[in-house]
Amino acid sequence: MRIKAFQALRPPADRAARVASPPYDVVDTAEARRQAEGNPDCFFHVSRPEIDLPDGTGLYDEIVYRTAAANFAAFRDRGTLLPDPEPGLYLYRLTWGAHAQTGLIAVCHADDYAHNVIRKHEKTRQAPEDDRTRHLVAVEAHTGPVLLAYRDQPEVDRLVSGECRVPPLYDVTAADGIRHEIWKARDPAALERLFAAVPAAYIADGHHRAAAAARIARERRAAGGPAAEESDWFLAVLFPASRLKILPYNRCVRDLNGLAPADFLRLVGETFEVTPAAHPAPEHPGRVHLFLGNQWHRLSWPSAAMEDPVASLDASVLQDRLLGPVLGIDDPRKNPRIEFVGGIHGTKELEARVRSGRAAAAFSLYPTTVEQLMAVADRGLTMPPKSTWFEPKLRDGLVIHPLKSF
Repeated sequence: MRIKAFQALRPPADRAARVASPPYDVVDTAEARRQAEGNPDCFFHVSRPEIDLPDGTGLYDEIVYRTAAANFAAFRDRGTLLPDPEPGLYLYRLTWGAHAQTGLIAVCHADDYAHNVIRKHEKTRQAPEDDRTRHLVAVEAHTGPVLLAYRDQPEVDRLVSGECRVPPLYDVTAADGIRHEIWKARDPAALERLFAAVPAAYIADGHHRAAAAARIARERRAAGGPAAEESDWFLAVLFPASRLKILPYNRCVRDLNGLAPADFLRLVGETFEVTPAAHPAPEHPGRVHLFLGNQWHRLSWPSAAMEDPVASLDASVLQDRLLGPVLGIDDPRKNPRIEFVGGIHGTKELEARVRSGRAAAAFSLYPTTVEQLMAVADRGLTMPPKSTWFEPKLRDGLVIHPLKSF
């Protein structure tokens, strides 16, 4: 695959902590506004610009994108973001308790996305893809990276480890306790050579960002843009697959499709073995735990080898054997009767939703593995919606890929 060094926009070290923000799509407007309150350098002013507009402004109104462009220009004008003097590659380490993962910040080529060197495991939806495309056009920069995984490469690991033996450019511990360290690589050419031998990378998070970037590349080429246009490249952080941490993506349902709890549990028992669960979270794949009637139940099924890597996922089994046929939730992407709860919130959140009446039942799943994700992508298949929740989250605003010189 192709990567290259690029001339980044990034904050001075003394402003990095004020700039760094969670990805645009993990918070709503109210939370983004709360986190940015009193901090004009918070990157949510660029990635979630509706926080600076009146309540009720539509998320996709044209004024939102104009505001993003104006705020981005203001960041540059007052020195909150500055161009790096020289093109480069960067190393990004995230530390969350005992877990640490170090990846490479680079730009990847849109042709590798188009030709399936960069592989996908989910379909994009039109409205979010249009939104990221319009935002990209407005600010003329990739402001948040795509999270990519690659099968471990020992030579890359050794070089990356050596690059991180000097003091970092940034060392920021966010309010959630996650530490973010960034270095500029001293030997970017060596990293480019090593990644040229990597056969494939996998989108772990950021399908809509990647799709928007590829779309802009196509459109600008069709319009007669230069052959080596910067818009042919998009921002990514590449991690060895073994270092990524996936949490479960759990489910809540708002009702039992007209069934009384006892009748629902009886129908579930026709497909699954139902026994009391000693813990809220399943201990291994092949089980889903159900919270109903103020108690946890284990739903298990006979393990069987399946050629289809999608059908064998616990999320698929739950959907195909229970959510669809018993509860009538035929399309979980669109059905308003189901809610998805990221594993970062824990099983206590599932219990709270059921006890409060917000949900009638909750399902706790075992995390999907990176190996399962790659197997699905290698086959060109699509995972069920909300199958993976990656933690820790990258921060936006620390390293930006501009599409033009500012």
